[in-house]
Amino acid sequence: MSRVVLVTGGNRGIGLATAKRFCAAGHQVAVTSRSGAGDDLDGLFVVKCDVTDSESVDAAVSEIEESLGPVEVLVSNAGITRDGLVLRMADDDFSDVLDANLTGGFRIARRVVKQMMRARWGRIVFVSSVVGLGGQAGQANYAASKAGITGLARSLAKEFAGRSITVNVVAPGPVDTDMLAALSEAQRTAMLGMVPVGRLGEPAEVAAAIEYLASEDAGFVTGTVLAIDGGLSMG
Repeated sequence: MSRVVLVTGGNRGIGLATAKRFCAAGHQVAVTSRSGAGDDLDGLFVVKCDVTDSESVDAAVSEIEESLGPVEVLVSNAGITRDGLVLRMADDDFSDVLDANLTGGFRIARRVVKQMMRARWGRIVFVSSVVGLGGQAGQANYAASKAGITGLARSLAKEFAGRSITVNVVAPGPVDTDMLAALSEAQRTAMLGMVPVGRLGEPAEVAAAIEYLASEDAGFVTGTVLAIDGGLSMG
């Protein structure tokens, strides 16, 4: 069955790989980006959206509803980083990351879940990180935002389970994206040394897990956190 899928931050990396996977499966796929543009977005419905602004979120979802129909699958992926050691981290560096990564996910989920409740069916998948499970020096803000996603998702899972709406989390480890490419060679080498399988993940591998959690087959899976990290979070 074809569904209306929304992937926030779907113009690159994991978001783009996920959007393309849903599109290839025959779904109607909308992606958001802060600029309303991006490369390699053929076949996708692109809307401008700033998840830190409730009015922008409402306008973007309204545009999708008018063009494609109510959102049935939400992949909340949009996020930012502002890395730095705590002693040098400004208040805004901390609060802005939480606003985009955690509160932004809340805003978009709150907006789309109303129609899911009416339809008595829905899938919400939040993209977190293994950093939210184990922490990371220099990423206190990012780790806090991603850890918070678990509490948010499980609360929503309990609120909406009775309406056949599932809410789950994927927690990728080191994945070959632009965000990881921004790290120094020394940082990348150190990170790879901690991954038992000895390689980076691919965006497509995360997208495959998201597709399953959004499927009809995953109707009995809710409130879970699925680590896709080559064994990194085993400890």
